[in-house]
Amino acid sequence: MHPASALLGTAGLGALYFISAPAAGIALGLDWRVAALLAWVGYSLAGILVAGIGVPARDFLARRFKKLPDLSRNKLFHSCWKKGGLLGLGLISPVTIGPKGAALVGLAAGEKPAPLLAAVIGGAIPWAIGLAWATNYGFKFLG
Repeated sequence: MHPASALLGTAGLGALYFISAPAAGIALGLDWRVAALLAWVGYSLAGILVAGIGVPARDFLARRFKKLPDLSRNKLFHSCWKKGGLLGLGLISPVTIGPKGAALVGLAAGEKPAPLLAAVIGGAIPWAIGLAWATNYGFKFLG
């Protein structure tokens, strides 16, 4: 397999299905640190893309319908947001809703793109390292 295929495949999988990207990168012959970095880069780029598109889309919809959604009516969403906020969203999104969902949730809650992206991108770092490390050393332990 061409090395560029492994690099692009790992980053692309990081954007689409993050939880499997480090393991796939290792299976494609990448070092576990490179696999973690590429999975994180793909994840981050997906979040940046959605946040970049989401802000103009949210503003367009607000102008078009003359109001923003009232999230205070949704008690479950409001209570979860009060408990976890951006930090909770950033830490749980890599293994649940992904960068695209996290960006949409944060934008719907009225967060500014810069702190939202910092939380989403920063929250993926420990997951990328942990998943790649566990995959790499799990294979060595079992094999």
